[in-house]
Amino acid sequence: MTAYRYRALDVDGKLQKGILEGDSERQVRSSLRAQHLKPVEVSEATRRAAAAPSSGMGKLFAPRVKAAELSLVTRQLATLVQSNLPIDECLQAVAEQTRKQRLKGLLLQVRSRVAEGHTLAYAMGEFPNVFNEMYRAMVKAGETAGFLGPVLEQLADYTEQRQYTSQQLKQAMIYPILLVVVGVGVVSFLMTSVVPELVSLFSHSNKALPLLTRMLISTSDFFQNYLGWMLAGVIALVAGVRQLLKNERRKTAWHRLLLYVPGISGILRAVDTARFASTLSILMASGVPLLESLRIAGEVLNNRVLRESSNVVAEMVQEGSSLNRAMQQSGEFPPMMVHMVASGEASGELETMLERSAVNQERELEMVLGALMSLLTPVMLILMAILVTGIVFGVMQPIFDLNTMVN
Repeated sequence: MTAYRYRALDVDGKLQKGILEGDSERQVRSSLRAQHLKPVEVSEATRRAAAAPSSGMGKLFAPRVKAAELSLVTRQLATLVQSNLPIDECLQAVAEQTRKQRLKGLLLQVRSRVAEGHTLAYAMGEFPNVFNEMYRAMVKAGETAGFLGPVLEQLADYTEQRQYTSQQLKQAMIYPILLVVVGVGVVSFLMTSVVPELVSLFSHSNKALPLLTRMLISTSDFFQNYLGWMLAGVIALVAGVRQLLKNERRKTAWHRLLLYVPGISGILRAVDTARFASTLSILMASGVPLLESLRIAGEVLNNRVLRESSNVVAEMVQEGSSLNRAMQQSGEFPPMMVHMVASGEASGELETMLERSAVNQERELEMVLGALMSLLTPVMLILMAILVTGIVFGVMQPIFDLNTMVN
């Protein structure tokens, strides 16, 4: 059976949308009429996915699923598979459980391919934007070895952990970014609206204004005359940088520069190397060969320099080098990870040591982010206090001078 998307009118004339499975478009239309719905449009849901190219506008409109949704679906699928239900029935049950039409349609399309005799990994391969290469490789290994249920459980844990790490990073940056935006907004408002009205009181005075007040007036004039140009310049700069970074060589150079910026480099390395170790560990534990695991784990790295280093590591391992020696010679992986990999290779517990290394990197990242946020927040507040205090003194100082002259 194939999944079909439909639009139909109910008895009240309201448009209803959804997904139905059927052997043909005619059968789906008959089913809709049996439900007292008047079909407006019925189309095969799989056409949209199959016709979507891997780049351009097709990639923009390709189906996407949030990490939380994917984790929940994977967990539900693992539970049903371990209950010894057929794969197509598991997919059908999970699709009926979800309330989101986009996700339901995707699962029914995967089920249709499985019902036609394809493997689950092959069916998921039609949706690379949802099920990435690592996900599909693990599913394929689980199907081959007959341990699909436990592999799906591992995938659910991995997806949840990645989502948690991503949320930690986002939450850590919310407050500082909010402080910067509010600070820039307050200073801009004071400089363009409040300060000009106040300092105009002293414009007819023949007395020389204090230095701080003259600096404040000059800054206010600059903001009034060039604030729009400044905003336009910032937008143009961001757009220009993004356009330049579309070139692979420039993007690699930019990523290499980030690895030498104090503070930022440590966070980037911790995030990527933890992701690399965790992915490599779960792939190897699922039965994926080491060379294939290294290739897939390298693809999850965001930094291009680290990704190139992982490719070099894979080439050295293919030529006969040990994994720890290849990682050490690359010079891009933390020494602690290299030592733990060496210990894992010597004891035959490489997967376990990689998992411990990933946990260690994630804990270190949490500590670094906590220390950074505890330092950055008071610094931002102090800078805001200094700016606002300077503006207040610049406005009030001429008033104090006038009171002194009157007295």
